Formats: sequence, structure tokens, C-alpha cells
Amino acid sequence: MDQITQPDFSAIKAKQNAAWSSGDYAIVGTTLQIVGENLAEAMDLRSGQKVLDVAAGNGNFTLAAARRWAEVTSTDYVASLLERGKQRAETERLDVNFQLADAEELPFADASFDAVGSTFGVMFTPNQNKAAAEMLRVCRSGGKIGLANWTPEGFIGALFKVIGRYMPPPAGVQSPSLWGTKTRLEELFGDTGSDIKITERDFTFRYRSPDHWLQIFRDFYGPTHKAFGALDADARASLSEDLLDLIARNNVADDGTMVVPSAYLEVVVTRR
Repeated sequence: MDQITQPDFSAIKAKQNAAWSSGDYAIVGTTLQIVGENLAEAMDLRSGQKVLDVAAGNGNFTLAAARRWAEVTSTDYVASLLERGKQRAETERLDVNFQLADAEELPFADASFDAVGSTFGVMFTPNQNKAAAEMLRVCRSGGKIGLANWTPEGFIGALFKVIGRYMPPPAGVQSPSLWGTKTRLEELFGDTGSDIKITERDFTFRYRSPDHWLQIFRDFYGPTHKAFGALDADARASLSEDLLDLIARNNVADDGTMVVPSAYLEVVVTRR
């Protein structure tokens, strides 16, 4: 019988860190702020609650929670993204604790937080079960875990598939888009979460044109930036064509701009 080889999660995370550190994700991330605001409302965050943002990126959920007078700890394993979040918080005079941390090994005691959230962040961890277990561990009984995850069928899910044709994912690692499915969420949180509420939403990408979106994602969005950097000229041209074709199939604008809805799941888990 063939022995199942466990993926080298440490090596995979090192490569992911390099990818998300490349470009400048915050340029893209700030356009997603409304998702953090909606998630904070869905979780019914209250003033004085201890809130943890996991894989916070440049801090969209962090800022949303802090604007509601929560005591927020913002974490990510990419130091440059935490710095961008810190700059945003300081500009708004929001009191937030920023801490470098791996979503799969959170440096906090059990039941430390009233609420734990992540918008398009924790879904990219290579060891999905461990990341979910860590979110459950640090959330108190009766607390809430909130997530915003791209679906496999949506625009960003399709984007991952296009990139995957040029840059195949590491062997043995499950697709991040699985976090955008009811079945996988129940596997990750069903045993411990007393209630899982799932709402399908759309985030709409609004850019000056399809070419403008392509430039921004090529220059600043880690996975796309790394893919273009690793390919030769012919493959880069082919990838550009495939991405523009993807936009054309989803663009609802008829004035030359880009208006593309992308489905995601808004998830609120109540911790048993």
C-alpha cells in the first residue's frame, strides 16, 4: 500500500508568505472594506468585547471592529501588511493591538476572545483543519467566529482556477475556495460550533476598466503578482488573455468600466 505523504506545511507557508509580501496587497485590500463592516454587523459586535482578527491583511475587519469600540487584536504572518493596518488605525485614532502571528499557531490562551474573525484571510492557510481549530480554541464558549470566504463558483474562485493552470498548487493542499462551501464549513466548525449561519453575498469589483483591474492585480495582488513574475513572456501574455476573458464573461458594465460581482460566503459560527 502506498504511504500518504504529508505536505510540508512549513515550506508551503514560507512560499505563501513570500507571495503575500510581494506586490502590495493593501492596494487591493482597501477596496474590500465594506466586507469587514458587513461582517462586524452580522456578528453583532459590541463595545468592550475582546475581538481577534486572524490573517488580518491590511485590517478591514480590524478597523470595523475597532470602530465599534471593541478591544481588537489584529494578527497576520506578513509584517508589512500589519504595518499597513497599523497606519490605517493610527490615522483614524483607533486603539488596536497589532501582533505578528501564524493563523495555525495562535499565541493566545484558550477562550481569550469574545469574537474571532477573518475576511478573505484564514481561508488561505495550507492546514485548514489546524487553522479552524485554532480559531475555535481561542474563542470563548458562546462567542462568535465570523468569516468572509470566496466561493469556488464566484469570480475570485474562477481566478484561482485560471492561475492554477499556470502555477499548480502544492500537492496535498486543499483549495482555499473550499472555505466558501457549506460542506467544508460544517466539517471545520460543525462539531464544536452550536450554530453556523451562512449567507451568500456578492462583493462587486469596480475598476476603471478590465485593463486597469489586470494592472492592479498583476502589480499588487500576491498570487497574481508571483504568477506573472514566474512565467515567461508568452505565458504572461496567455495568462493576461485568460484573465481578460474571465472578466468579459462576468462584467455587467457596458460603459468601458469594470463592474464584476464576486460571490462569497458570510459565515457566523456561535461557539458551543
